[in-house]
Amino acid sequence: MQSTRNSEIWVGIFVALGFAALFMLSMKVSHLGDLFSENGYTVIAKFENIGGLKVKSPVKMGGVRIGRITDIRYDDENYQAIVTMHIESQYRKIPTDASTSIFTAGLLGEQYIGLEAGAEEEYLTDNSELDSGLTQSAVILEQLIGQFLYNMAAKGSSTP
Repeated sequence: MQSTRNSEIWVGIFVALGFAALFMLSMKVSHLGDLFSENGYTVIAKFENIGGLKVKSPVKMGGVRIGRITDIRYDDENYQAIVTMHIESQYRKIPTDASTSIFTAGLLGEQYIGLEAGAEEEYLTDNSELDSGLTQSAVILEQLIGQFLYNMAAKGSSTP
């Protein structure tokens, strides 16, 4: 009788640990834990077209994730997308003239923002806005294919 009770207690502990492990794994995979971190600073960039960029997409520099996108809005006065990024606190030495581009991981993978350091001596601080002249919008595959087909049709019709 006592051994049955002990085995039930051990099974209960094992199931509780399993649920805790699943919870931790889901938090890690969904990156929800990153959104609640208060350490770091916010940077804003404006783009003509962000393609399929989403909130929680990574911000990378040199291939290393240095932050995440926290907000995406549309400015209907300037007709631009405004992307707010949260940069982790250990990455404080990003020059103010850093160029910003939207890349795709692989051919059809998720999109992310890539920063490339400039030569400026001053560094980004909280609520800094990146220079719009140094931002490069997303490359839209459908637009490239459309331009290619249009150019091919134009070449075909101009030859006698």
